[in-house]
Amino acid sequence: MTLRLVFMGTPDFAVPTLAAIREAGHDVVAVYTRAPKPAGRGMAERRTPVHTAADLFGIPVFTPPSLRSDEAAAAFRAHRAHAAVVVAYGLLLPKSVLDAPADGCFNLHASLLPRWRGAAPINRAIMAGDAETGCAIMRMDEGLDTGPVVREERMAIGENETAGELHDRLARSGARLMAEVMNDLDRGPLTAVPQPTEGVTYAQKLTNAETRIDWARPSKEVHDHIRGLSPFPGGWCEVDLGKGPERLRVLRSESRDGRGTPGSLLDASGAIACAEGAVRLVTVQRAGKGPMPFADFARGARLEAGALFS
Repeated sequence: MTLRLVFMGTPDFAVPTLAAIREAGHDVVAVYTRAPKPAGRGMAERRTPVHTAADLFGIPVFTPPSLRSDEAAAAFRAHRAHAAVVVAYGLLLPKSVLDAPADGCFNLHASLLPRWRGAAPINRAIMAGDAETGCAIMRMDEGLDTGPVVREERMAIGENETAGELHDRLARSGARLMAEVMNDLDRGPLTAVPQPTEGVTYAQKLTNAETRIDWARPSKEVHDHIRGLSPFPGGWCEVDLGKGPERLRVLRSESRDGRGTPGSLLDASGAIACAEGAVRLVTVQRAGKGPMPFADFARGARLEAGALFS
């Protein structure tokens, strides 16, 4: 039997899962995503990545601002879905929607629950210096990422891996995992294990206030902060290039040995002193410019050892 599925997702992270459950042979009868928003210089309406993918697949798309009304719940029930697959949708599902599919709603979350429930699990795992993470498929309940886990897959986080790189690996892994879970559901009931009550952490949404690099921290923390924010929103610092402080985004770095005043450039390799050790800047980006190797930036800016980054 082929499952009738409703897919609910918004960003590019969700697109591989939509493709995977279709490739597994299931019938995705509707896609729910966030409504188009004005973007760019012309402020033209831009559809979400999931909306664009659904259009290519020829799947009807629904963009309700909320699912809490009786009308929205009735429209959702009308799909007569066996299950709903949810990946970074962006709206909480009320009980009326959670109860609508015959076999429930299943969410792909980019962490090993209950660690890093919430909005930014990939960034927070790297920023916290976690050595591993993974994907979890849970049967959804009314809480925030609190439902029982059906399947999970662990993966190591590379020492210099950025949030963008880990995002792509988890998107592929999670898509395959969700397709496997839907195939298992097609064959019969699934076993779901309640999440532990210990080890709960929350991945709060990133704020602009926390993106500035603090060189007065140990090098490992600075390095994890930089790669956890790369490529977006990007950790940044300021350096005076002769016309006052200029903002510089740091997209890639490495921890290394070194000693000096925190924020001072130690050598031509791009090593900057931290409270303990140093961080070598590998890829940076000036305002209005594209990413470039630090060596090219330093050469053009005529930076010398002793230059201060703040």
